[in-house]
Amino acid sequence: MNQDIINEIINQDYPKLIENIDEFLSDQIEKNHANGVILGLSGGVDSAVLAYLCKRKLKEKTLAIIMPDTSITPNSETEDALKMISLTGIEYKLVDINPIIKEYTMYLEPNEKARGNLRARIRTNILYYYANIRNYLVLGSSDKSEYLIGYFTKFGDGASDITPIIPLYKLQVREIARHLGVPDKVISKKSSPHLWKEHEAEKELGISYEEIDSILYCMFDKKLSNSETAEITGIDKNVIEKIHRLNISSEHKRSPTPKPEI
Repeated sequence: MNQDIINEIINQDYPKLIENIDEFLSDQIEKNHANGVILGLSGGVDSAVLAYLCKRKLKEKTLAIIMPDTSITPNSETEDALKMISLTGIEYKLVDINPIIKEYTMYLEPNEKARGNLRARIRTNILYYYANIRNYLVLGSSDKSEYLIGYFTKFGDGASDITPIIPLYKLQVREIARHLGVPDKVISKKSSPHLWKEHEAEKELGISYEEIDSILYCMFDKKLSNSETAEITGIDKNVIEKIHRLNISSEHKRSPTPKPEI
């Protein structure tokens, strides 16, 4: 792997990026006549960054919902999420979604992958429930890496009103987290949507985020072909082609719902 490419991705003006996101959040609240913002807080780095961004200028206008499924979510994740609340001081609610999942599974045929995506969609339903009550905007926690390869649940964690960190690759999210003061434990932990037991993003994808970001950066920022990306990154061409396929096959997740021309 080419460390120079990784350095190019990481070396950004993070104070300026934070200032731009601050302005974006305030502008969106005003533009949409909203009273504040709401986010799902998981204990992972993406949602932690959202919480730390919101505490800067929107502390009194932010609600975080922690939504573990206690049958599969590690206790450490909920503890980390509660630690974020303690450190940021933002308002929160803790909702165990396990009883809701159990109610669904009484009526639906079993399928572990579909149940995992159901967890993501239930969490989004809860966010929008409270958003309706308070006239808040739902913040999406997708970053650029996961967005471009479709690593999110359609109408689940991919559903939101605004997406503050979607211009940032995962490696950049980790760096901006350091500038914001997110604890190292949260920054360095393995990313996981926790849709099933022992769920880890890199294990499921079979590729590290250093590789994913290097490939996507070369493809989308440098506009390089697969072959050129392989040459400049030193990453196996099969891995590059896999990322390319993930991007193509997930296009429906990023596009408006198709409609016929009438």
